[in-house]
Amino acid sequence: MRNSDKDCAAPLKGQKMAHGIYRIVDFKHIEAFTFWIRFDDGQEQTIDFMPVLKGALYRPLQDEAVFRQVEIDPERHTLVWPNGADFDPETLHDWPKYAEEMEAIAERWETADEQVV
Repeated sequence: MRNSDKDCAAPLKGQKMAHGIYRIVDFKHIEAFTFWIRFDDGQEQTIDFMPVLKGALYRPLQDEAVFRQVEIDPERHTLVWPNGADFDPETLHDWPKYAEEMEAIAERWETADEQVV
């Protein structure tokens, strides 16, 4: 398993054993790499994904045409792209809490990929 894969599966700092279960019920593309997202509990988030579109899995989403191919997965109720990239709905629901750490993880993905090449 590459380092980038380990980071993807690792829990975020500060995450407790209890994990919120949320479902994305709607989203709108509002600008280049930004979505407005509504969850089943009524919570809404506006998220600029560009800072986390790094590493082998997420870098292809830097192409806006690819980024716009997102859908709500009917089983996992999260945003998913055709290449399999997705984000945990709880992370998106509580994005302000996780954004900084997600950006740091994305930098590690990018660094790990550069070392492999």
